[in-house]
Amino acid sequence: MENLDALLAKKRSPKKESEFKVTSPPKSSVSAQWFTTKSVKKVSLSSVTSIVDGLKRLYLEKLKPLEMAYRFNDFVSPTLTNSDFDSKPMVMLLGQYSTGKTTFIKHLLRSSYPGAHIGPEPTTDRFVVVMSGPDERSIPGNTIAVQADMPFSGLTTFGTAFLSKFQCSQMPHPLLEHITFVDTPGVLSGEKQRTQRSYDFTGVTSWFAAKCDLILLLFDPHKLDISDEFKRVIGSLRGHDDKIRVVLNKADQVDTQQLMRVYGALMWSLGKVLNTPEVMRVYIGSFNDKPVNEALIGPIGKELFEKEQDDLLSDLKDIPKKACDRRINEFVKRARAAKIHAYIMSHLKKEMPAMMGKAKAQQRLIDNLEDEFAKVQREHHLPIGDFPNVEHFREVLSGYSIDKFEKLKPKMVQAVDDMLGYDIPELLKNFKNPYE
Repeated sequence: MENLDALLAKKRSPKKESEFKVTSPPKSSVSAQWFTTKSVKKVSLSSVTSIVDGLKRLYLEKLKPLEMAYRFNDFVSPTLTNSDFDSKPMVMLLGQYSTGKTTFIKHLLRSSYPGAHIGPEPTTDRFVVVMSGPDERSIPGNTIAVQADMPFSGLTTFGTAFLSKFQCSQMPHPLLEHITFVDTPGVLSGEKQRTQRSYDFTGVTSWFAAKCDLILLLFDPHKLDISDEFKRVIGSLRGHDDKIRVVLNKADQVDTQQLMRVYGALMWSLGKVLNTPEVMRVYIGSFNDKPVNEALIGPIGKELFEKEQDDLLSDLKDIPKKACDRRINEFVKRARAAKIHAYIMSHLKKEMPAMMGKAKAQQRLIDNLEDEFAKVQREHHLPIGDFPNVEHFREVLSGYSIDKFEKLKPKMVQAVDDMLGYDIPELLKNFKNPYE
């Protein structure tokens, strides 16, 4: 990225050049020495402004008008803000209670974060975002959700019941300058647990999954069963399969022979829930500060744990490098989803009668939503896998009057097509990832 201004002056016209905010390149790459007490030089996301600012401009000029016209923010995802583009990469930990989620974060940070509780019983009763800050403190959920510089404003849609179970823990730490962690309540079994929650647990998990760069599913050898609620949570991660990693934690609590059987049982359980022919990557280890129980697992097991831990840490260290690519990837996915949403809403609007019988026509369309999706898919030659969940779409649509939506605006759709076909490739060609 050296001499970027001069290069752009030659390649681009003055009009296009002014569209991008260009900043000086970072002087050093991200330090791999996470666990040192010395301060490390970091590449903050503000130094990626060449790409991020380009995405902001494209969103405001081309994608947001389409989203607002067809209420995409009500059906699929809230409208993006500057903080959504500028936020640090996030890692979310999911699992049943006492599988070591909080201990895992403590192990990586080499210290406990404010408000952390660890115990064999269900101790973490709230969603906790662990992020960098000037001093150690806990911020309540209602406060953090209204801060403009935080990417959590979309959580207000889940209401005060959820925000009272949400908090942000800030502390100064070299690792947190690059990555933010999301600690979650333990998933319990049984229908009773689902009805006792005062907020939509699966919906919140799905919201965080869309924002996160990596999702770690934690199991331990004594909790391999996947409960009904856990199955729903894993189901809500569909569409983010590339972010999911599975961790078999506390593996030094069983001997080598039992570990072999536990690993096989875990793969069998995951195969039934994930419903994919590919084998999910599972990291085996004991991610805590205690020494490995070598007497139980033997020298071969200890070597295996060390290699698996190195692999998982390498995966985590790659997150800041891939943050730009991930942001572009999510942006393109959002643009495709918004375009399909516009086609669906305009098609439903077209099927409504001009004068009488609107209520009956709307109910008929809502009842036969699968058939209407198929019509849109055939008419516009769209991939069926990109269409939204029918049940969720039907539930939201029932609260709206289809007749109030706008007809298809070809210019808006064409603008999004041009953005995907020309603007984003041009952006990537002119500005490279500063981490590389």
